[in-house]
Amino acid sequence: MSSLPAIELKGIDKKFGAVHANKTIDLTVAKGSIHGIIGENGAGKSTLMSILYGFYQADSGEIRVNGQPVHIKDSQAAIAAGIGMVHQHFMLVENFSVLENIMLGAEGGALLSKGVSHTRSALKRLEEDYGLEVDPDAIIEELPVGLQQRVEILKALYRGADILILDEPTGVLTPAEADHLFKILGMLRDQGKTILLITHKLREIMAITDTVSVMRRGEMVATRTTSQTTVEELAELMVGRRVLLHVDKGEANPGAIVLSVKNLTVKDGRGVTMVDNVSFDVRAGEIVGIAGVAGNGQSELLEALSGIRKPHAGEILIDGKPIDKVDPARLRELGLAHIPEDRHHMGLVLKFDEAENSILGYHRDARYGRGPMLDLKAVEKDAIAKIEKYDIRPPNPHLKTANFSGGNQQKIVVAREIERDPRLMLVGQPTRGVDVGAIEFIHRRIISMRDAGKAILLVSVELDEIRSLSDRILVMFAGHIVGEKTADAGEQTLGLMMAGIAA
Repeated sequence: MSSLPAIELKGIDKKFGAVHANKTIDLTVAKGSIHGIIGENGAGKSTLMSILYGFYQADSGEIRVNGQPVHIKDSQAAIAAGIGMVHQHFMLVENFSVLENIMLGAEGGALLSKGVSHTRSALKRLEEDYGLEVDPDAIIEELPVGLQQRVEILKALYRGADILILDEPTGVLTPAEADHLFKILGMLRDQGKTILLITHKLREIMAITDTVSVMRRGEMVATRTTSQTTVEELAELMVGRRVLLHVDKGEANPGAIVLSVKNLTVKDGRGVTMVDNVSFDVRAGEIVGIAGVAGNGQSELLEALSGIRKPHAGEILIDGKPIDKVDPARLRELGLAHIPEDRHHMGLVLKFDEAENSILGYHRDARYGRGPMLDLKAVEKDAIAKIEKYDIRPPNPHLKTANFSGGNQQKIVVAREIERDPRLMLVGQPTRGVDVGAIEFIHRRIISMRDAGKAILLVSVELDEIRSLSDRILVMFAGHIVGEKTADAGEQTLGLMMAGIAA
């Protein structure tokens, strides 16, 4: 490794109004290393990386790249300095090809044919050098998420990045895709690239990074050599207290059947059968987890049960009564609450403020007003109560929801649904993109709902989450439930079932 660091941040300070996002932060990143940055949602890590990539300008402080001071006024300046960024939500044009996305913004002049030829050759070299194979003519929206992320990495490398920032890169990946990503990152490091990895998953930090820095409430509180620290120490540094890293729950006491699904078949928008003749029950006072690799019908199942997608065939019963009109409003009246898998597209309106989102779907309730008119004071009071109870940061009911971190956005959704005291809860990916402190908080809320006699159906791609929260586990593969296991089932057994190898 070079004696000069790849990145030095000195005294970086940034405020957004009253919110002090970064407080005189110092950070040194060694060249040719994988450096993790962790912290609770709202700790300021994404703001810091956005300053490094030119999305924001620091109020004060200095950035050095390879020992030289640089002024990064925008992303073009970052790219010119050899910095690339792979965002949590990909910056790709979905109906463009891989090649067109790689070229976009770097076409090489008016004669596109010359640029296409050059880009195709450069892509081939990058694929060979880094093992990043992808069909250059494939359309982005037709690629699985793991390959879309690979395109983002290729795009950064094509623009000459020696320093790569990855923001929560495994939040949308299956375990197998995440493992493959880590192999790619290791290969990039071995060839001299420097990786900055923002993640809330401490296991990933321990598995892939050389060094890890911890942020808390806008400050850099510690930097550790990864091999000389532990998950427990990092969690405590992140949160400022000891964190329970496993779910502490007693035995379930299942009662009457609340949800009954009989021979349910669901098709997607293309007419492809995604859920094929599925039947199961969920009882009061239990959590039934559905394990499976993403894309095996779990999402379509949740959409059908929540009234978002119309089933093709089969029957849904609540408390033994068939649901003749399966739509979200009717199901809410029957005591169903839904924490959707995708909070941005199904759980929130990002342009609305926190208070508006805290009643979304329940805004016609008499407690919030009469007829079409909202009682804004009642809405604000309700929002403040949820903010305090669920530790939503910053505690501002009038802040646009887009300005909250991902974990705090998730808390807004969780608070809204749980506080309705439902009989039945559909929970999709409850801790996707959420830090360790918020994970502990959300898990405790879900367990408390079970212990209060609620029926809970849980879908998660995090196998550890399924195993620790569930009382019974159903495994889905290719639209079918291929088996049922108890919560103490081994990871290998469940993995083989998820792959369709064992029943």
